Amino acid sequence: MLYLLYQHLAAQSHHYIGVLNLLRYLTFRGVMAVATSQVVVVAMGSRFIRWMKAKQGKGQPIRAEGIQRHITEKAGTPTMGGLMFLAGITVATLLWADLQNVYVWAVLLVTLGFGGLGFLDDYAKVTKQTTAGLSGWLRLLVESLIGVIAVLAMVLFAPHSPEGAGLSTSVAFPIFKRALLDLSWFYLLFGAFVIVGASNAVNFTDGLDGLATVPVMIAAATFGLIAYMVGNIRFSDYLELHFVPGAGEVAILCSAIVGSGLGFLWYNAPPARIFMGDSGALSLGAALGAIAVATKHEIVLAIVGGLFVVETVSVIIQVMWFKRTGKRVFLMAPIHHHFERLGWSESTVVIRFWIVAIMLALVGLSTLKLR
Repeated sequence: MLYLLYQHLAAQSHHYIGVLNLLRYLTFRGVMAVATSQVVVVAMGSRFIRWMKAKQGKGQPIRAEGIQRHITEKAGTPTMGGLMFLAGITVATLLWADLQNVYVWAVLLVTLGFGGLGFLDDYAKVTKQTTAGLSGWLRLLVESLIGVIAVLAMVLFAPHSPEGAGLSTSVAFPIFKRALLDLSWFYLLFGAFVIVGASNAVNFTDGLDGLATVPVMIAAATFGLIAYMVGNIRFSDYLELHFVPGAGEVAILCSAIVGSGLGFLWYNAPPARIFMGDSGALSLGAALGAIAVATKHEIVLAIVGGLFVVETVSVIIQVMWFKRTGKRVFLMAPIHHHFERLGWSESTVVIRFWIVAIMLALVGLSTLKLR
């Protein structure tokens, strides 16, 4: 909004207007997006939490077969904290991003769409006091539909790169300089798979206080840098990345995620006063997936978000092996609960997983130069 206002005033006066000239710079707007989203989340925090606690009564249902300590220590904690995230991200993006950019709207559509779906899931769990929520197949169908629509918008309306229109439907590979696999219209399914997969992977990870929040912030910061690089023709040429015109604006949304995470962590740090719930986990994971699609770094997301991948794989292995043999591979899935069963304290699990997320982010960033 402010960027469009600046463009309008600059066009009217035919020269740059004093301090407003700072709005030209993506870095300045990114820093302001971090600050804005953080302020929004912190400002609404205490009142929102009190209101959620009053409305929800017993709070988020805790798995009866889960860690026994959680049943006593976390009982009554409200959920739907993801709405705080969504408020911060939306306000900061609308204020500081270029609202004529299709990538901004596509990623924001995915974030809010999955957030709305997560809200309905949280609402069903709270009102029925069950951990089941919405039908899994219904949720998957809606998620896939939102993902396909967002990817289609990016393919049809995003500006073409000098490499040609084929880049928009192609998968790029890390390390290899110019390797592309053009999937044509099958890319819609692939892109939707990335978005839906990332969404549910973050949702599996959200099981301990602060466990998902910080890795999401780390991944968002990493992809903010990637978006800035691939959206700048000089940097992309130097690093031999595929230049994606307009993708740099996605860095504003990444910054908003980081800022919202900082604000939310104020209330979500152990012991959490509120859980992000599906309204947060589904939306944040989907946002990361959509950002990876926009920047043509879908495979790198699997590296940067490797922690989320491991959490998801642990659940898949556990379910498949139990159905086949009646035995469990892990003491409990997702894998963070396995380590709790081994005797690790919650804070130990969370901090060590944060360390792993940082290491994976550095590995992901290294692929930008290893070409």
